[in-house]
Amino acid sequence: MRTTWTWEEDLLSDVFAALCLTDILRQCTNEGYFQQTLSSSILRRDPYEVEFIQSVQEVLHSLEPVLAKVPQYVHVLERLVEPERVVIFKVPWVDDKGEAHVNRGFRVQFNQALGPYKGGLRFHPTVNLSVVKFLAFEQTLKNSLSSLSLGGGKGGSDFNPKGKSENEIMRFCYSFMDELYRHIGPNQVPIFDTPSGDIGVGPREIGYLFGQYRRLTSQYEGMLGPKGIQWGLSNLHPEATGYGVVYFAKEVLANLEKDLKDLRCVVSGAGKVALYAVEKLIAFGAVPITISDTRGYLLDEDGFDRTKLGLIREIKAHNNSLGEYTKLYPRAKYFDDMKPWTVKCDIAFPCATQNELNHADAMSLINLGCQVIIEGANMPCTAEAIDVFRKSKVWFGPGKAANAGGVTIQGLEMAQNTSYVQWTAEEVDMRLQEVMRDIHQKIIKAAQDYGIGNPEALLHGANIASFLRVAQAMLEQGCV
Repeated sequence: MRTTWTWEEDLLSDVFAALCLTDILRQCTNEGYFQQTLSSSILRRDPYEVEFIQSVQEVLHSLEPVLAKVPQYVHVLERLVEPERVVIFKVPWVDDKGEAHVNRGFRVQFNQALGPYKGGLRFHPTVNLSVVKFLAFEQTLKNSLSSLSLGGGKGGSDFNPKGKSENEIMRFCYSFMDELYRHIGPNQVPIFDTPSGDIGVGPREIGYLFGQYRRLTSQYEGMLGPKGIQWGLSNLHPEATGYGVVYFAKEVLANLEKDLKDLRCVVSGAGKVALYAVEKLIAFGAVPITISDTRGYLLDEDGFDRTKLGLIREIKAHNNSLGEYTKLYPRAKYFDDMKPWTVKCDIAFPCATQNELNHADAMSLINLGCQVIIEGANMPCTAEAIDVFRKSKVWFGPGKAANAGGVTIQGLEMAQNTSYVQWTAEEVDMRLQEVMRDIHQKIIKAAQDYGIGNPEALLHGANIASFLRVAQAMLEQGCV
C-alpha cells in the first residue's frame, strides 16, 4: 500500500473534501456561501488546473467584504473567472539533425473589458493550460491595477529554448507564429491582442516571431514586444519589471517610515526581473546578497555591487553555473540544489517563477527576522506560504501589484509607437515611478475602504482594487 502522496494529490484531496462540505457551507454568510459555490464550480470544472485554482482562490478570499457590500459583483465574478477565449494548437518543427518534434502552443485571451488583450508569451517546459490560465487571470488584474486601458491574456509553449541552436529556435518561432497570427494583432477583427515576451521569450524570440508575423500578414505593426530599439522598443523596456518591483518596495517601506538603504535583501532568480531588481537595489544603497537559478543559489555576504553584477550577467549569458562567481570572489558561497530562503535578511524578493517559495521557506524567512516580502515573479509564493506571512503579521506585496512595471512600459510603448515618437530613458523612468506609486496608493485606499488593516492591506487591497475596475467595466457592458 502506498503511504506517501505528492503535493498535487494532497491539494486534490482537499478539493474534493471541500466539495463534500457544500451543504454545511450553505449555513455560512451569504457572501461566504457565494464564494464557496463559485470556488466549488471552478473545482468541478477544472479539477486538475492547480495553478489556476490557486490564483482564483487567493482573489476570492480577498473579495469577501466586496461581495457582502455589492452582491451583484458575485455574478460578475462568475463571468470573470472564465476566460473569453482559449486557443490550443500544435507546433511542429525540425531540429538541426532533421528530426521532427511537436510542442503544444497556447494563447488564453482572458478578459477584454478594459481594453485589448495584453500579456506575454512564455517558452518553458512547465507551460500547460493551467499555468497559462493562471498567468492570464493574474495579467488581467495586474493590467487593471496599472490604470492602462488593457485587458489580460497570456500564452506560450512547452518548448525549451535552452540548449537549442539559433536555427532551431528560429524554426520553432516561425512554426508557432504560423498558427498564432490568426488570433492576434491590433487590426484582427474581432480580436485585439498584442502579446509580449516572458520567460524564455526575449528580444531574439520576439524578433523571429515578429518577422514571421510580418511575412504572413504583410503588415508592420507594433503588436509584439520587446522588439529591437531601432524598430519600436521603448527605453527601459528590459529593466521595467525589475525596477518596478524595487520602486514598489520603496513605497511600502516609506509607509513604514523606513528606507532601502543598508537593508539586506535576498533575491531569487537570475533572469531579467531578478537582475534588474538587484541593479536598482544597489542604486538605492540596499545590500542584495543572493541570486539563484534552477541549479542552486549564490550568497555573497558582502553584497553585490555593479562590478559583481556585471560578472553575474556574463556568467548567465554563457549559461554557466553561478558557482563560477566564487572563483573571483572566494568569500562568496554557492549552494547546489538549494533555495536562498534560509539566509538572514530584512526583505525578500522572490523573482524566479510560480510557487518557488513554500510553507517551510516562509517559516524560515520569518524565523530569521524577515519583515517584508515583495513578489517579483507571478505568484511565486504558495497559498500556504502566504498564510504564514499573514499570521506572522509581515508585509507581503503581491506580484500583481509589484510586478506591474513591465506591462506599464508595454502600454507606454504602444502609445509611443502609435505616435511615432520615443521618450528618453529618464522620461520613461519617471513615468514608471509614478505608476508604481499610484498602484501602492490605490491598493492602500481600497483596503481602507473595506476596513482591512495593515499589513494585510497590500494583498487584499491589490485584489480588491484590481477586481473593482474590471468588474465595473463588465457591469457597464452588460452580460459579457
